[in-house]
Order: sequence, then structure tokens, then C-alpha cells
Amino acid sequence: MSSIAENLERVRKRIAHAAAKAGRTIDEIELVAITKTHPAEKVREAIEAGQTLFGESRVQEARAKIPELPSNARWHFVGHLQKNKIRHALPLFELFHSIDSLALAQEMNRIAADEGMHPRVLLEVNVAGEGSKFGFSPDKLRKQMEELLALQRLSILGLMTIPPLADEAEASRKYFVQLRELRERLQTEFHVDLPQLSMGMTQDFPIAVEEGATLVRVGTAIFGERTRPKRE
Repeated sequence: MSSIAENLERVRKRIAHAAAKAGRTIDEIELVAITKTHPAEKVREAIEAGQTLFGESRVQEARAKIPELPSNARWHFVGHLQKNKIRHALPLFELFHSIDSLALAQEMNRIAADEGMHPRVLLEVNVAGEGSKFGFSPDKLRKQMEELLALQRLSILGLMTIPPLADEAEASRKYFVQLRELRERLQTEFHVDLPQLSMGMTQDFPIAVEEGATLVRVGTAIFGERTRPKRE
């Protein structure tokens, strides 16, 4: 079986190839290694192989795992954030990929003010309009953008999306294009800089890189299949 170091090298090469194909440099893309359900020992292997940026999707799991690992590891939150977990999550993560509603953003802003913090966030967009997914619809995001930008504690750095599951990676491309084009419209309309696009996972990250991703969220291709998650 491939080691985590070998898996990381393979993923990095695929990112570099996709970047070159799109006329981009590898420096424009950060790999977020998704560690949910994987033990700290596996994360330590990845750190030893030079990976420093990781993603978690459950606050309870992160609270248990992060203190076991070297302090130079950086952490992003990539899952659905429940309002009652915000206070615990804020000190753990340098970026939240999944702010999926105005109400969640407002609550994070309120708690951040209490705690004297300034969270960096991405806005999750449900580009495909799937009923099972969290996130702003593109129309709702445009309507609520002014209210979101008025939240003084939050630094909104860009957008995130999760396309529908598909057998072929190419099926994700149109959703990545839509997210990039939405970002461009929002930047123009609201005179705001949104440099980050979080899109692409194990099954489709090269396509995401070709379409402008700055953050790709890869777990299975690095750590193998996930074990069954514990209830939070």
C-alpha cells in the first residue's frame, strides 16, 4: 500500500500538472489535506512529509486531535458549522471554508466580538441548487452580500463550493466555472477582493485547479478511505 508521503507526492504532482495546463503557477494553489476520521498518527506522517495545512469538518474531533499534533500545523474548518460550536471552533482554525448562511455569519460575528477575534471566512455557495447541501444560492448571496460585508469582525476572503457527486470528474467543471464567474461578478458589483476559491476534492481537484481553485480539499487520495465517523 502506498505511504502517505507517496500519496502526497502524487497529489502534488497532479496539482502541478493541472496548474501548468491552465497557465498557472503551483504557488497559486494550496493543498488542504482533509483529516476527518483519520487519527493523529496519520496526520503526523503527513507533517513529516512536508504537509502543514490540514482540514477538519467536526469541531469535537478537531478539539481532540489538534492538541496532539505539532504546533506548526495549520488548520482550516471545512464542514457544516453548527452555531453552538462556534465558540469552541474559533481558536482552532485560521480559515472557515463553510459559512453557509447570513444567520451563521451574524452569530460568528457576535461571538468573535465577545472573544476579541477576527475570523477569516469563505462563503459556501450551493451552485447546483441541491436540496441536500448547505450553502447560499448564487441569487441569495448577491442579495445578502452587503449585509455580510457589513459584519466587521469577519474577513470574507472568497467562496467555496461542493459540486454534485458524479462518476466523471469532468462533470464538476461547469460548477467550478460558475463559482469563479460568481466571484468575478461579486468583486465587480461590491468592489471587494475575494482572492480565494475553495473547490475540488479527491475525485475532481485537477479540474478545479484548471478552473481557478486556490484551495483544494483532498482527503481520500492522501489518507485512504475514511473510517466511520463518531457521532458529535
